[in-house]
Amino acid sequence: MYSVTPMRKLVLFDIDGTLISDNGASREAFALSLADVYGFRGDLRRYDFSGRTDPQIVRMILHDDARTDADIDSQLPHFWQHYLGGLARNAPGRVRMLPGIRALLDAVCAGEHLTVALLTGNIEPGARLKLGAIGLSDTFAFGAFGSDSPRREELPPIAVTRAADQTGHSFDGGDVIIIGDSIYDVRCGIPHGATTIAIASGKTSAETLRAENPDHFFESAEDVKGIIAAIMG
Repeated sequence: MYSVTPMRKLVLFDIDGTLISDNGASREAFALSLADVYGFRGDLRRYDFSGRTDPQIVRMILHDDARTDADIDSQLPHFWQHYLGGLARNAPGRVRMLPGIRALLDAVCAGEHLTVALLTGNIEPGARLKLGAIGLSDTFAFGAFGSDSPRREELPPIAVTRAADQTGHSFDGGDVIIIGDSIYDVRCGIPHGATTIAIASGKTSAETLRAENPDHFFESAEDVKGIIAAIMG
């Protein structure tokens, strides 16, 4: 009898709405930074941040305020500095891990043939601040971030390249697993043939997520056995 070695899998986790809730910490930091740097005084409550990269969020809001890309870009480094300062103040005590995540991460990290990383719209320093507030940053040695590209669909290949550099293994197609709570988490995996797992733990409704036809759907990360089975294929 021949033994079959399981294929290695790259498991990419979104952050907001998937791993954590920040209870408005980043939105508040965005609001204060937009006001202080760009003079924007509008109501951010009408904007849906779910699944969008941080650079996309900035442009979405400021384009509505009739700002040009040149105007936005001229102040963007200052904006990020201001935003990260606000997030560093806000995140401790407000970021919380979502139900089931601790057990799910323990199970994935224990998998002999599983490599865990991030795929998130957060710029990397912001991602580290949020995860660091609850002791999760060290769980993820690398990932792909909104600071790598403002276009979420460009992030999976970046994560795959970094995974190869980190592990010495190549990952492709269905061996790349994207786990997230928004339609954009599902959509970014489709052009690359990735396996998509949608979890209705964020602000996007279960009905809306199901309509995107992810490869697997779960109401909550608390279904650890089901999610691990989906990851292993």
